Amino acid sequence: MNTNPSGNGEFGQRPANTGPIVPKTASEALRPEAGTPPPKRSRASRSQVVVFMNFVISLVMLMVLAAGAALYFGKQEFTEAGPSANGDTFLVKPNTGVADIADQLERRGLISDARVFRLGVRAFGNDSALKAGEYEIKPRASMRDIMELLKSGKSVMYSLTIPEGLTVDQALQRIADEPALSGDMPAKTPPEGSLATDTLRFTRGATRQQMIDKLVADQKKLVDEVWQRRAPDLPLANIEDFVTLASIVEKETGRGDERSRVAAVFLNRLAKGMRLQSDPTIIYGLFGGKGKPVDRPIYQSDIQKQTPYNTYVINGLPPTPIANPGRAALEAVANPSKTDDLYFVADGTGGHVFAATLDEHNENVARYRALQKKQADDAAKAAAAGTNGAADKPAGDKPADGSDGTGGDNGDAGGDAGDAQ
Repeated sequence: MNTNPSGNGEFGQRPANTGPIVPKTASEALRPEAGTPPPKRSRASRSQVVVFMNFVISLVMLMVLAAGAALYFGKQEFTEAGPSANGDTFLVKPNTGVADIADQLERRGLISDARVFRLGVRAFGNDSALKAGEYEIKPRASMRDIMELLKSGKSVMYSLTIPEGLTVDQALQRIADEPALSGDMPAKTPPEGSLATDTLRFTRGATRQQMIDKLVADQKKLVDEVWQRRAPDLPLANIEDFVTLASIVEKETGRGDERSRVAAVFLNRLAKGMRLQSDPTIIYGLFGGKGKPVDRPIYQSDIQKQTPYNTYVINGLPPTPIANPGRAALEAVANPSKTDDLYFVADGTGGHVFAATLDEHNENVARYRALQKKQADDAAKAAAAGTNGAADKPAGDKPADGSDGTGGDNGDAGGDAGDAQ
């Protein structure tokens, strides 16, 4: 029965627009119906510009991630222990760039990666902060440790010692032989006595001329300073004579407790017009700044050799110093002991005994000769047969050290010719 005359598809009525009912099997009835299909892509989303921008954004993100990873691992490598198990010294020459420094460090096995070192230095803003010099790289030093070391400028320091009593030639030879120094030796030799006796500290690459200039400047400053504090009654004409006498005192004794007394002997002799008769002046007159060969004694004939420096034959002081005097010798001459001594002779123990009269001096010389003879006899008993150096000795010429029982009573200041070196 039709209860819906309007035919609007209400209950009990078949919709007007529906097709015939098709019966379904049980499996078809249980099969899920297809879902709603996705909306179609807009024309804008298929644009090549959009595709390219998506690619660019993806690429940038990948690059950021890669850079972050590189930064992380690079920082780890920059700060971790280095590859060198023993460490080494490393020289940075002036005007060397970070790239060259990094490459040299990698080649030497001091760092693992030159690029990481270079980028790390730049990341810390130290591109221009690394200083020239020679550095001691510690074992397992990290790249950051090396960067900080090169930034600090704390280079390896070398020492060069010029002892008291060396001649200028001998001092210059030491400077020439120092391998850590660079550059040529000067064409002109400084005057005798003009170099300071000192220990110089320097870094590799310092020049030999720089060392010499410093020694000359330091000695001039020292001599001027001590000369200004001298005693008022010294029998010395000028500062040049002052340095010359100080060089003689330097060569006569190495004992600090007797320098001022040795200086007093020579100053007393100058005041009385007596010859200085100093053994080291014989040596300098014979051999100059090269020094006496160690196996060459002073012979009796040498004492009277006519040289401008031999104070046994000349009056007053020699024309120049005979060595570079140190501060102690300069101070001793500037302010000598107050004594009447005119003589001294070796005591056989490294020092000297002093005398105001010739008779007292000759007694001291006799005791010294007796000691020498006893020492020679003891040595002869212990030694094998034969003598040394006889072939080099001129006929009839004996060593001037009195070993033959003569000498020592000629009124010389030292009385021990042949003992000074």
